Amino acid sequence: MKHLLKMLDLSTDEILDILDTADQLKYELKNGIPHEHLKGKTLGMIFQKASTRTRVSFETGMYQLGGHPLFLSSKDLQIGRGEPVQDTARVLSRYLSGIMIRTFEQSEVEALAEYGSIPIINGLTDFCHPCQVLADLMTIREFKGSFDGLKMCYIGDGNNMANSLIVGGLKVGMDVSIACPNDYQPDKQVLDFTKDFDNKFFMTDKPLEACKDADIVLTDVWASMGQEGEAEKRKVAFAGYQINDEVMALTNPECLVMHCLPAHRGEEITADVFEAHAKEIFEEAENRLHAQKAVMVKLMAD
Repeated sequence: MKHLLKMLDLSTDEILDILDTADQLKYELKNGIPHEHLKGKTLGMIFQKASTRTRVSFETGMYQLGGHPLFLSSKDLQIGRGEPVQDTARVLSRYLSGIMIRTFEQSEVEALAEYGSIPIINGLTDFCHPCQVLADLMTIREFKGSFDGLKMCYIGDGNNMANSLIVGGLKVGMDVSIACPNDYQPDKQVLDFTKDFDNKFFMTDKPLEACKDADIVLTDVWASMGQEGEAEKRKVAFAGYQINDEVMALTNPECLVMHCLPAHRGEEITADVFEAHAKEIFEEAENRLHAQKAVMVKLMAD
């Protein structure tokens, strides 16, 4: 593994290796065991999309690993004034040990990896969100013990979260079901990938069909960053695509509820269901720190 660009690039063994490393790093942190695997290393963090969890977790994680994080907003970089991404990649590769980028176009992340000579980590694009899904998988395994025999259900927009959850869930052996409106389905590249998993993937436009016998139910906001202008249109399209008591009544006992946050209570999830499952939702949020530290160790440690 040279980069983390998208879940489609990772093998099952690579995913499990990241999760095992994340578990170990979390154990060491909780028990006060130093793990400065990246001492003397620098991580450039390019933000063309703002973030709470991504910035804080990467900065904190890099500090705990003994390295130094550099926050680089698009306003501070020549890339924000028209410098080609391939030039930025080649310049920053001479200064930094790695780059994390949170942006809109997947092609920007791929170009950084193509033209740069250091590891590139996708902190989020409109196509995928691999760091979040690695944290999600880590959380599922923490609560359930393994992935064997589990059914994961996603309800909502077929967005970057859906794309990455489908790929990650299938690669670790879970059954995956998704409910989304017909006009908001996951990316064709991801749907083509699912064809290799006979009877393991199910997609519908009916949430109550998708959630039946689920062990984990996940969702995301109806309008992601950059889609604010579509908010009212999406409220109409996604009416009924909500994790609520009716959905939970059809899931398996001890079903987990997870959300990548921020959550819009009363839209994609009810306040009651959110608070009833706050334990796993905020463990999931914490695990962004540990999963991303594992990725950085795998990519940047000597």
